[in-house]
Parts: sequence; structure tokens; C-alpha cells
Amino acid sequence: MGLKTSFTLKPGISMMRKPSMERYDVVIIGGGPAGLTAGLYAARYQLKTIIITKLVGGLVTEAPIVDDYPGLPEIPGNKLVDQFVKHVRKYDVPIIVDEAVSVIRDGEYWCVETRLSGRICGYTVIIAIGSEKRKLGVPGEDRLAGRGVSYCATCDGPLFKGRRVAVVGGGNSAFTSALYLASLASKVLLIHRRDQFRAFKVYVERAKKTPNIELITNTVITEILGDKRVEAIRVKNRVTGEEKIIPVDAVFVEIGLVPPKDFLEKIGVELDERGYAKVNPDQSTNLPGIYVAGDAAGGPCKYRFEQIITAAAEGAKAADAAFKYILQHVKIK
Repeated sequence: MGLKTSFTLKPGISMMRKPSMERYDVVIIGGGPAGLTAGLYAARYQLKTIIITKLVGGLVTEAPIVDDYPGLPEIPGNKLVDQFVKHVRKYDVPIIVDEAVSVIRDGEYWCVETRLSGRICGYTVIIAIGSEKRKLGVPGEDRLAGRGVSYCATCDGPLFKGRRVAVVGGGNSAFTSALYLASLASKVLLIHRRDQFRAFKVYVERAKKTPNIELITNTVITEILGDKRVEAIRVKNRVTGEEKIIPVDAVFVEIGLVPPKDFLEKIGVELDERGYAKVNPDQSTNLPGIYVAGDAAGGPCKYRFEQIITAAAEGAKAADAAFKYILQHVKIK
């Protein structure tokens, strides 16, 4: 089973398949902003650190433009990831492209079971695996996935140059994807179930001024139509009840995220009512030495604001807390 990475390797930056040592102070699961920042801070505390991730950069790599990270205006998501990784690699933190399948206790260590690299153990584990893209759950979606149904505009947008496409959602991801696709497609329909948008006003206003973007509100997709590829969508107006079929060549779904509930439950991390990990202000969980940072974190102490900068901040807090845990609980050998 090959694991992909969208990160472009450059001089001085390498990815590992096997860990260089058997025991670490901190094992980080996830290589998005939270995980990479945790790796940076842990390394600066001179903790032996390793990062395990399926996709270096996480969902940030799919962002056509990031315009809300301080000091780096309008930077493509993959370029921002490059900057994160360069900074982490400055401290020689190994990054393994692999999938963590479980975390188990083994004496004084927490051991991460991986799909390809075996068992990687550390005194502490920081889980920063983010969340998965939420699906529409309508007929035709699964059948036409990869044949016009997409969850990544930057990945698949170039395939639909000069075509008609639909984007579903009302948040920042939906609008940045629509703005990106407008530079490629002949027409972009942005469909949202409400008449108000969650996206930043600057994105909404820019979309309204873009000639080939049409905003369709109070509307939901009830079916995706097509034989071997997407050909049209069936939509319903939630106010009037009117239904109609609109021809499109692709549907880009941007309707939010789903927490990694199964993975967290398997480990024994306590969850909140939505399936996110219950964390304390320092990102610690009910399991001593286990921390959760970024989009997978939840609970009453979590302020939900899914931004790159907040994920990075939580990664930094988790690394600081792991450092203090090790000082207090691990006997210096």
C-alpha cells in the first residue's frame, strides 16, 4: 500500500521510511500545522522527536491560497507547508511518511503501531491528525468519486479547465476553492444550504465580484447525476421546494470536517459529544502523556476556530506540556 505525500522534496529535506532510533521523548502523529509546530517546539526543547504522517502538510496542501497566516499574505497552501517543513528540518526532526493505526501502553512508553514502519515508542505522544472531509451523503456521490466528484480543488481543478463546475459549502474552504476554480473553469456555481455564509467577508465579496462565479443560496444537492462521469446535479430550494437539474462537469465538496472518532476511541481517549478528543487547556487528555492538538481536539476547553494559526498554536502548547510532563514523570537516565 503506497502512501502519498504532496510535499515536494527539496535539497536538504528528506523523508524517512524507518525511524533512526527505537525510543523517543515525543512521538507526533500528524504532519499538518499542529504536528509540524509541535515537532518544532519539541525539538527546540531538545526532546528526541519524530513525526509520523500520511500526508505532509495535511489539508493545508489543498488550499489554493492562504491569506490569513501572519507575514505570508496570499501564499499557496503547499508553499506554506514548504516553509513549515524547512523550519522543522532545521532541527533534524525525522519525518516518516506512514500511517499510525493505534497507540498502546508499554511500560513507561506509549508505542505507536504503524502500517509500514513497525512500532515507534516515546514517553509522550501528540496526536495531530486533523479531521477528514465531510461527504454530502447523496445518491451518485460515492459512485462518481474521482470521476467528477472531488474533495480537493487544487488536486482536480486543472482537469476541468473551461468546464462548468459546482462547489458546495459556505465556509472559507468553499470560497477559496471557488475563487481558484474561477481561474480555470468557464463557470463556477457555489451552492450553499443557507442564505448567509460562514466565510470571511473578504472572500465573499471577492466571489461576488468575480464574473464567472454564481452564488446559489438556500439550496441543497439531492443527487449527483451521470453514467461514467458527472453530468449534472439535482438541486432543491429549501425555501420554495422547487427542484431542478443543472448541468455540471464536476462537483467539489467543501462542507466541513469529520473527527477521527474511531482512532481516538481505539486508543481510549475520552471524546466529547461530537466525537472530538476532550482536551484540557494544555492539550492533555484523560491518558497521561497523550496530547491532542489541532482539528481533532475538542471538549469544553476547546475554542473552535479551525484556522492554521490556531492549529499551530495548539501544537506549540502540546509540545510545551509534553516537555513539562517528561521533566516531572520521566527519570533522567
